[in-house]
Amino acid sequence: MADATTVHLTEQNFDEALAAQTGVMMVDFWAEWCGPCRAVAPVLEELARDSRGRVTLAKVNVDENPGLAARYGIRSIPTILFVKQGKVAGQVIGAVPRAKIKEKLDALD
Repeated sequence: MADATTVHLTEQNFDEALAAQTGVMMVDFWAEWCGPCRAVAPVLEELARDSRGRVTLAKVNVDENPGLAARYGIRSIPTILFVKQGKVAGQVIGAVPRAKIKEKLDALD
């Protein structure tokens, strides 16, 4: 499922990972039991792979890291935050079409 373009974030390494990020990071808030999360995951992985290093995919399991979900006001999953220069620059909620996610990425690039 995951490859070199995917990082798994926890409450312990989240802030450090965001600060160290140079390009755009898609932060996918998800859970094992979430069907829409599983549906959108391959799309996110493909977009990160196709970006040739400009986009990093980060995954946050909301069941294991409820503090991060609370901190960013995540009420529905999947929620994908788009982070650039350490700041949230956009988000999409739900299993949206690939084109919508790509549009958000293109706007940040």
